[in-house]
Amino acid sequence: MADDKKKLTDVQDKLLKEAARAREKAYAPYSKFLVGAAVLMDSGKIYTGCNVENASYGLTCCAERTAIFKAVSEGEKKIKAIAIVLDAPDYGAPCGACRQVIYEFGPKAEVIMGTVTGRYEIRPITDLIPLAFGPDNL
Repeated sequence: MADDKKKLTDVQDKLLKEAARAREKAYAPYSKFLVGAAVLMDSGKIYTGCNVENASYGLTCCAERTAIFKAVSEGEKKIKAIAIVLDAPDYGAPCGACRQVIYEFGPKAEVIMGTVTGRYEIRPITDLIPLAFGPDNL
């Protein structure tokens, strides 16, 4: 059931499905909180990622950054949209570090936050990181 009452586009639906599949590969033995992400780049290509925890907690990498860094490592630099899927009663927004990375490569990106049960919310990244710091601030 969609919270925003709008039907998903085919692309949004595909991103959520890809993020849900990526979530199944998460390595989260400590928190047991599995997250998947799928990022759509300007080229039309989709990259996925999952969260990867570490016994030294500060070295953990979120699903969003994993997907984005995969895209960047393949030469992609412009995010159109990103979907994040988790198993929780409510959808979750990206952490602050992920918001900053999303903004760096997609200041106009659409963020689709979803759950494995089908709930979702869609927001522009600028709603999630108002007054963002980016390359234009340097």
